[in-house]
Amino acid sequence: MEKLIIHGGNPLRGTVRISSAKNAVLPIIVATLLPETPATIVDAPDLDDVATICSVLESLGVKVDRHEGRLTFDASDIKRAEASYELMSRMRASFLIMGPLLAKMGHARIALPGGCMIGSRPIDLHLKAFEAMGAEIHMGNGFVEGRAPNGLTGTTIYLDFPSVGATENILMAAVTAKGQTIIENAAEEPEIVDLVTFLNSMGANIKGAGTNVIRVEGVKSLLGVEHTVIPDRIEAGTFMIAAAMVGGDVLISNVLSEHLKPLLAKLHEAGVKVVKEFDSVRVISDGHITSTDIKTLPYPGFPTDLQAQFMALMTIGNKESKITETVFENRFMHVGELQRMGASIRVEGRTAIVTGVPFLKGAFVRATDLRAGAALTLAGLSAHGQTEIGELHHIDRGYDHLVEKLQGLGADIVRVNED
Repeated sequence: MEKLIIHGGNPLRGTVRISSAKNAVLPIIVATLLPETPATIVDAPDLDDVATICSVLESLGVKVDRHEGRLTFDASDIKRAEASYELMSRMRASFLIMGPLLAKMGHARIALPGGCMIGSRPIDLHLKAFEAMGAEIHMGNGFVEGRAPNGLTGTTIYLDFPSVGATENILMAAVTAKGQTIIENAAEEPEIVDLVTFLNSMGANIKGAGTNVIRVEGVKSLLGVEHTVIPDRIEAGTFMIAAAMVGGDVLISNVLSEHLKPLLAKLHEAGVKVVKEFDSVRVISDGHITSTDIKTLPYPGFPTDLQAQFMALMTIGNKESKITETVFENRFMHVGELQRMGASIRVEGRTAIVTGVPFLKGAFVRATDLRAGAALTLAGLSAHGQTEIGELHHIDRGYDHLVEKLQGLGADIVRVNED
């Protein structure tokens, strides 16, 4: 078992480059199931989730070539439409293969997905959409099976919630369906826009990405292209909060600041200086934080994936703040771990009331999920004394060389093997 050992108190200074977005690259990798010729992703991040989704595609018969961040996928000869339970159980995003498999093979049999246990995240929105497009859906023995032997047919689909995953899965099912598919109350995240950019560059006909109504005209076939994924706004936000919390002067490059407007506004409220440049953001902080409230919402609201990190920041605020989580019902598992470090937090339903303390204290804590692991890392960088963080597999799912990047900014952080 590996763990992080952090000695807090070092200000962060220097430049860090943000990797390609985890939440964009995963559906784009899945979308490489659709074209008749190979597709390539440039500058892919080195993440456990990327390795997992590549293994899922390989299990279906996709040829995957990996070379220094360059991934090429050839799905021209896939024969299987069933993904193993062992692979699917590792990551919830793996369920995204159902849409393209139904579109390409007319059949999909998929084990129910796993991933971070931060809420129910039901797949019923996906399944209702596939049924509306003409697929027959059956569930049992831990599997979902879909059949569309005559292909899928476009229709109007209203999502009860603007689910990112459901929007992506429907898009990939719809690109080669007969006629027009309209997705109403669609998710508007930048990762949706990037997926549509990729699909359209391969020959799809999709309009409205980035709005809550997306229209898809089915086409006969797609051809593979080369694509560079957008920067990871959640990784960028994590480093911005780190610089704010620990203090220092950090230039964060390869950032699209328009994707981070809610965080920029809240950091300004917290008394942190943020300077936007062409493709970078500079964060200057003395470590003194003004407490401020946040409420997570679907994009363009404050991202749920930055809630844990922002809560860590508020633990050293100058008074009381309220953190309200509206997207996932079980995303306060990091509260108990932050309390072990001296944080003053009480939870009332979906709101955490955080009373700032002068400083956090190093402790042994564990990452309960991906973003909780990031929050505890930030807390450790700020805390007095030594912090040890276990369960690193959660962090490895979504942060590309986090330790090395923090070391490059002057953090006293190392990764050790306990054996």
